[in-house]
Amino acid sequence: MKLNLKTLLLLPFFALLMFTSCQEEVVDITEPSEAEAEAALVADSELTAFVSAASKMDGSKDNIIDRASCISVRLPLTVIANGVEIIIDSEEDFKVIEAIFDEFDEDDDSLDMIFPITIINADHDEIVINNADELEEYVEECGGENEEDDDIECIDFKYPISFSIFNADFLIIDTVEIENDRQLHRFMKRVRNKEVIASINYPVTMVLADGTEIVVNNNEELHNTIKDAKDACDEDDDNDHNDDDFTKERLDNYLVKCPWLVHEFKRDAVALTDRYFDYAINFKENGVVVMREKNGDILTGTWETRIVQGRGAKLKMEFENLADFTLEWYIYEIEEGKVKVYQEEGGRIILKRNCDVVIEHTKERVENFLQECLWRISRLHVEGADNEKDYIGTPLKFFEGNVVKIRINGELVEGTYEVLVRNAGIGLEINLEGRPDLKLQWLITFLGNDLIKLSNANNQMVLKRHCPNTDDDLNYIEDILITGLWEVAAYDDGLVHVTDPLEKFYMYTLNFLESGRVKVIDPNEGITAGSWLAYRNEGLYLGMKFGDAPFNELSHRWRIKEITPNRIELKDYSASGEIERILVLERKE
Repeated sequence: MKLNLKTLLLLPFFALLMFTSCQEEVVDITEPSEAEAEAALVADSELTAFVSAASKMDGSKDNIIDRASCISVRLPLTVIANGVEIIIDSEEDFKVIEAIFDEFDEDDDSLDMIFPITIINADHDEIVINNADELEEYVEECGGENEEDDDIECIDFKYPISFSIFNADFLIIDTVEIENDRQLHRFMKRVRNKEVIASINYPVTMVLADGTEIVVNNNEELHNTIKDAKDACDEDDDNDHNDDDFTKERLDNYLVKCPWLVHEFKRDAVALTDRYFDYAINFKENGVVVMREKNGDILTGTWETRIVQGRGAKLKMEFENLADFTLEWYIYEIEEGKVKVYQEEGGRIILKRNCDVVIEHTKERVENFLQECLWRISRLHVEGADNEKDYIGTPLKFFEGNVVKIRINGELVEGTYEVLVRNAGIGLEINLEGRPDLKLQWLITFLGNDLIKLSNANNQMVLKRHCPNTDDDLNYIEDILITGLWEVAAYDDGLVHVTDPLEKFYMYTLNFLESGRVKVIDPNEGITAGSWLAYRNEGLYLGMKFGDAPFNELSHRWRIKEITPNRIELKDYSASGEIERILVLERKE
């Protein structure tokens, strides 16, 4: 693909050699060295042909519009894509057409242009086209998809470059600076027609398809550099707008970069997404693919890719005990973080990349990961009951030597844990006195940077990582909470509206301690204890857990909506996003 897309400017080359008797300027004639004379481009040499071919117009960028790689349509342009009229002002707008085509996978895509239009051919000539029949004539002249052509698209010049101009006696009479492909191609046409004698002024920088720059210092280096690079990339001379220019090497590297999760699955026109959703796939460099099922079972198979001329890329997977995935699939779309494959009998898989997924856990990795930070219990579903409310503000801390502690009312309660290696995968067993709903053998089904999902039978637990002193917002909240005494200034649960703390929370004082204990002092100077934890979870939250009335009513994971050194406003939202309760704490005088 052409990498240099500078604005096309036309230099008046015809003026370079048209010296008449009317000229008044005196041109200094400098005799070239022998090396300079030998560096002159030969009209019929391979190097001259290479330079000319590298400067041809690349028409493959807009194949989604004209379906021809040797012509390009000048913008702006008005098209009708699947019945939607769009004004195309830039190459970025090609993505709008692609999005319309990709909206439905089983429809017939169509695109019509509003004529007249102007096309640009490989020689950078502009031609006005008045109707579809005229356009089709030029499209047919381009040949079919991926047919061999004369243009070189895998390497380009970095502009500007300059040429020395000679007369017939090889005396330098002028220099000319070239700013873009169009100028270079037209200048090289004059060289090939022997209308001008010229040599390139080195050094010249060449740019490969992957962006690598190469500096060349003479004709021989330039010849060899272009020759080595001219067939070293996919010129993308096909009409598949979804292939995103992936060679086999780039595709393989893309697949092995991170694990993938199944987002949608259909085989032989039968929808199986419910069965395979969130299956995790890890493509390894050695041709091994590892699949982790939702229950944690690990399956191992093989994979390979290949490029089919005119059809794009194919991905082949084989599993001994997973027939639905065992097939050679066509890759029909690749975009950032997503791959779509299909089978001609009505199958489709959509994979989404997730670099946080660890498919093949090791005992050592899990132990080290657990010991890095605190872990709060975000979800705990046991025997049909949701018990996570019992663990608000009470994070777990895993230590070396299989010791685990849970922070309750600011006190650490000690127990044990063990990371287990089972045929189904890596598990976790927790033993804490008085916590039977944790005392289960859990299978780790997901291990991400900030999240661990565990399950057994019909029970699920989700742990979310909490690392103290790593978040400036949380540090600010914690500093405010622990540097003063607080009281309830307002509480609205939708039923009882308390604006006067004399009613329900009169003379109660809350003291948030750094240990995670919140000390509640009642009007009679009695003290009860609770737990608190400020944390981030797609927003800032304050979790509070109280055992005794009246504060047990305030046990909740509250969303922090506003906080100042003297006032904290907390809100409780329903699943639909509606405010159900509001709690306001103010610093006590």
